[in-house]
Amino acid sequence: MEEIVLQAKKREKIGKKVKALRREGGLPAIIYGGSINPIPITLDAHSAGRVLSGITSSHMIAVNVDGERLNVLVRERQREPILGSLLHVDFLAVSLTEKLRANVMVELVGDAPAVKDYSFILVSGVEALEVESLPQNLPERVTVDISNLKEIGDAIYVRDISLPSNVEVLTDLDEMVALVTAPAAEEKEEAEEEEAEYGEEGPELIERGKAEEEGEEF
Repeated sequence: MEEIVLQAKKREKIGKKVKALRREGGLPAIIYGGSINPIPITLDAHSAGRVLSGITSSHMIAVNVDGERLNVLVRERQREPILGSLLHVDFLAVSLTEKLRANVMVELVGDAPAVKDYSFILVSGVEALEVESLPQNLPERVTVDISNLKEIGDAIYVRDISLPSNVEVLTDLDEMVALVTAPAAEEKEEAEEEEAEYGEEGPELIERGKAEEEGEEF
């Protein structure tokens, strides 16, 4: 995993003064957790925004605060709703000798022959795995190869995923990650729901009957 180090300064501007800090190109953030008192900091908005947009919440990075290096995980990213630019970042300080729990994103990779060749439907299940390990051993993401899903009913469960021995999976091993199903079953279900809603005559006849009741002409 690539090491990332962000340069920061302790932040004096808080409250309404933070807006002025942003106008000056700064990104307000805070580091908390562990045995440290919360530390308000300022990052360079341009460089930090570029780096933080490409990492997951399980990717450990380092923040150098006025010469003091702290190992952290990204816990929350607040964004401007229209432009999507970062407004504030929360970092969790971690110890390299203490295990922690984290959610690691699941990424499906490859092509499922059942979908590619037969146009069946791939249903995805859990989007993240809860794991426990030392911070430096946390995987950035869990990649799951779906190229062995060849027939209807083929599935991948959490128990089928291999992770390093120093990473313990806490998610239920019977949770489904990916499953191949037939589109016909879905279409049949939609038809049954529509029939239940409108009856055997269907929506058109019901609307016509309603219009006739109200004296409308066709």
